[in-house]
Amino acid sequence: MDRDGLINFLLGLGVGIGVGILFAPKSGDETRGYIKSKANEGTDYLKKAGSDWKGTADDLIEKGKSAINRQKDTLNDAVEAGKQAYRERVEPKVAEHVTS
Repeated sequence: MDRDGLINFLLGLGVGIGVGILFAPKSGDETRGYIKSKANEGTDYLKKAGSDWKGTADDLIEKGKSAINRQKDTLNDAVEAGKQAYRERVEPKVAEHVTS
């Protein structure tokens, strides 16, 4: 659920509680119990949503780390290939001048 979904949920929860209080055919104790129950449901929902978001964030962090490590390996391979190409190109010419 995204941020807008959470805001809509909380808004709906508040409106539902308000309407429930206004039109409640129950006693004050029963109404307070009902409100407490619904508030607990909302708290449980928020805890679950927070846990889900944390899991998603952890997954994204791991994917980012993996991508960075792959890029690092690719860059290291490219640097090594460049060094090897330089050695193959320059060292024979240096050896040729030294023996001349």
